Amino acid sequence: MANLANKYAENVAGKFYVDEQCIDCDLCRETAPANYARSESGYSYLFKQPTTTEEEELCREAMEGCPVEAIGNNGEG
Repeated sequence: MANLANKYAENVAGKFYVDEQCIDCDLCRETAPANYARSESGYSYLFKQPTTTEEEELCREAMEGCPVEAIGNNGEG
């Protein structure tokens, strides 16, 4: 389970985030490319919080599909 205390600094403020467990598998970037990006350091982060129902659903799908549970939702926003 993702830990808010271990989230990457690149994540934008808001409810979804990626933490240090990320293994750079690309699943979130393929599932929700409008929201997740790849750091040059080799991990994903959330560069844009979802602003539409579709983006919210895709971010939630990415979170549920993450093989190492590195995506979190702190319920904020």
